[in-house]
Amino acid sequence: MKSIPKLIRRFVGIMTLSIILLVSLNITFFAIVFVRNTSTFSPWDMAGHVAAALQLTDGGYSISDDVMVKLKEENSWAFLINNDTRQVVWRTDNLPDNIPMEYTLSDIAELTRGYIDGYPTFTGEAQDGLLVVGYPKDRFWKHTRASWDYNFIANLPKNTMIILAINLVLIFLISVAVDFKLLRSIKPITNGIQNLSNGSPVCMKEEGVLSELAEKINKTSEILQMQAEQLRKKETARANWIAGVSHDVRTPLSMIMGYAGQLEHSKNLSEIECKKAAVIVKQSSRIKDLINDLNLASKLEYDMQPLTMKQENVIAMTRQVIVDFMNTNIDDKFPIEWKTDKALSACYIMADKDLLKRAISNLIQNSINHNENGCVIYASVDDDNNTCKICIEDNGIGACDEQIDRLNNTPHYMICDTNTTEQRHGLGLLIVKQIIKGHNGKVLIGHSEYGGLKVVLIIPK
Repeated sequence: MKSIPKLIRRFVGIMTLSIILLVSLNITFFAIVFVRNTSTFSPWDMAGHVAAALQLTDGGYSISDDVMVKLKEENSWAFLINNDTRQVVWRTDNLPDNIPMEYTLSDIAELTRGYIDGYPTFTGEAQDGLLVVGYPKDRFWKHTRASWDYNFIANLPKNTMIILAINLVLIFLISVAVDFKLLRSIKPITNGIQNLSNGSPVCMKEEGVLSELAEKINKTSEILQMQAEQLRKKETARANWIAGVSHDVRTPLSMIMGYAGQLEHSKNLSEIECKKAAVIVKQSSRIKDLINDLNLASKLEYDMQPLTMKQENVIAMTRQVIVDFMNTNIDDKFPIEWKTDKALSACYIMADKDLLKRAISNLIQNSINHNENGCVIYASVDDDNNTCKICIEDNGIGACDEQIDRLNNTPHYMICDTNTTEQRHGLGLLIVKQIIKGHNGKVLIGHSEYGGLKVVLIIPK
């Protein structure tokens, strides 16, 4: 499935972004800590500054007041060791009592690189001696035995980047290893959900970290399959009921039409009685047509009406339907005009000829039934690149916007006016939609430019 690689890419992207963000935050944190805990001055510079400020005068050594202020601010102290005697010849007043007053060369080497009795000390070259500045024991930490290989220092940036890269790879591999089982469990879950959407039965193993979700999907599949089976039984029962009723009605209906036809032409009945018999024949014929339409609609809905698809010329087919209507001697109130471009002689599509002719015939009959006072019916065929358009419209009373919206969007919508003897838009249009749907086309119903109703059948080639 396409969702699995997408999920993995999303997971990897989030994890990579998290690692980058984590490393950046750590670097920022350590930088802030380093800056906040690093003195704004170097103690070695401080020692040099004090040594330079210390001056030998006739009255002894002296130092400026501002330097003394800085020493007090740092809570530090200082003394001077004479080059010749290696004794302390000058000191500040706050010198600790345990600081020696005389030093050997080894003592001087030790205090220069390290401590005096635990006090970190720093030295500067003064006049006639070595100036030592000391700080509280918890002020500085000194590397007393620092010794680094040159190649180690030279390769330190490269080695740091290698170590960082190795750490990132290890973090990534550990995360993938930890979540691999979860990722492996997601694939059957997504497959199960896809099968649910397709209506296929689902039976997943209820194990792993997503076992509870798998159980819910299995139960949902069982419920959907049960509902689908119940729906199939109901639809089958309905189709059988329609077929049974239609079959049972045909026999008595044929007898009614036969006897009514005899009465219509009987010389023993009055003219009024013959007209009543003619009405019975006409309405019985309509009932017969409705039964046939009902059976066809049911078969088309449940795909029980096989479509015999062949290459057909829609223009010739539409002309034939129009000719058949004219040959039935329909009322002159319903003339049919052919509005197809004369240059267009053929438009071929794959179609079931009988069903498509039925659809066109239903549209023409719909215009007749809908306009009892008569109308002009316009028929046309248009070849539009990859589709063929069949248009049947009239200049009759048409339909309002609300009715047209319902006809376009409600599959089983039927409209009847107050005159219940004449049904308007009903099974005829429903059958048209079902036939065109079987041809992978669509039906558009709207207002005609001639003032009536317009129906366009769009069928792909």
